[in-house]
Amino acid sequence: MRLGKILGVDVYLNPFFLALLGLFFVAGIFARGLLAFACVLAHELAHAFAARRLGVPVKEVELLPFGGVARVGGQLVLHPAREFWVALAGPLGNLLLVFLALGAKRYGLWHEELGPFFVQCNLLLAAFNLLPALPLDGGRVYRAVLAGRLNLREATYRAAALGQVVAVLVMACGVLGLWLGVSGLDVLFVALFLFFAARRERLRAPYLVAWHLAAKKGELLRCGMLPVEHLVALEEVPLGRIVSSFLPRRFCMVLVLDRHWRVKGLFTEAQLVESLLKYGTDLPVGRLPAGPE
Repeated sequence: MRLGKILGVDVYLNPFFLALLGLFFVAGIFARGLLAFACVLAHELAHAFAARRLGVPVKEVELLPFGGVARVGGQLVLHPAREFWVALAGPLGNLLLVFLALGAKRYGLWHEELGPFFVQCNLLLAAFNLLPALPLDGGRVYRAVLAGRLNLREATYRAAALGQVVAVLVMACGVLGLWLGVSGLDVLFVALFLFFAARRERLRAPYLVAWHLAAKKGELLRCGMLPVEHLVALEEVPLGRIVSSFLPRRFCMVLVLDRHWRVKGLFTEAQLVESLLKYGTDLPVGRLPAGPE
């Protein structure tokens, strides 16, 4: 269901989110449900605002039962610096609302029941999303930091694995909370969603190599130049290991040597990726022709 445009961004309500608001109404806590809705919306709009400021197109924002998602274009993951700030913007937006609410309290603009809930809701959203686990914002920040010294695929694997570990821990806490009577099934649903979302991010990781190369080609055509990264590899090293060393926003040149340090060939990043797609990850780089194919 389309809610409308906010700051030029289309906002949609997932049908299950509407059902959740209906449950809040039946339970007599509709006002709290609307406040939670506002906190989630502010979180996602902060992502959208940061993306647009960094030149990343924003498609839409959708509010889900356990949070929301800001759908941005331009393959944000291929630009670690942008992903870092866009991911961080959501939790920072919630913390800003906390400070604004506490400031309003000093001027008498405060509701004794809903005020503390509003602050608590924003703090929970910020704290939970800052966990360094994909697909949470903290996981995207963690991946962006790792991508500065690792390739995007390996950084995604690590952040997604941490996401699954966090999901298992949340599930264990949910089972304990259910047994003690201090939490409901919602914690278990959040844990399951987090686990399978992290698994989906992990499955997407191998495709980042092709997306990454396409993005670099486009950036090179647009800017005319890119920083270069030089690697030296022995002829028996497999293509998969070499390609996994490529870094974002740097174009790689690989010098191949034999065991006697004789030059076997010089390859560009594009040549090696194309060869990997053609011959597979296990082919030794020394088996490739010395010149372009």
